[in-house]
Amino acid sequence: MKVLLDTHVFLWAISGDRRLSRAHREIYSSATSELYLSVVSVWEILIKVALGKLPLPAPVAAYISSQMESNRVSSLPIRLPHLIEIETLPPVHRDPFDRMLVAQARAEDIPILTSDPAIRKYNVDVL
Repeated sequence: MKVLLDTHVFLWAISGDRRLSRAHREIYSSATSELYLSVVSVWEILIKVALGKLPLPAPVAAYISSQMESNRVSSLPIRLPHLIEIETLPPVHRDPFDRMLVAQARAEDIPILTSDPAIRKYNVDVL
């Protein structure tokens, strides 16, 4: 099963954060899950680190790349159908990163692994 990771789920999973639920941990670690991290999540991480809101144990690019590789997480680029899908989204969530994740999940027809209750208000599959 293909799964798009919300930014916080990826960060919690790679850091062993207890906020990651057992169900999310099982999906994340399942050999049958094809995990994807959007480039928009990497962009969000870069911004939060630069603003001092997110400490990481190593420089962002190297750290995220190595964590993606060691956790079998593939990159999901932003494509034109994803941008077009944004136009159809209701104004539920103000966060542009989360709106892009929803648009990507809808355009790719894959569920999002998230703990964000606002994302559940969209017409998108949420795990």
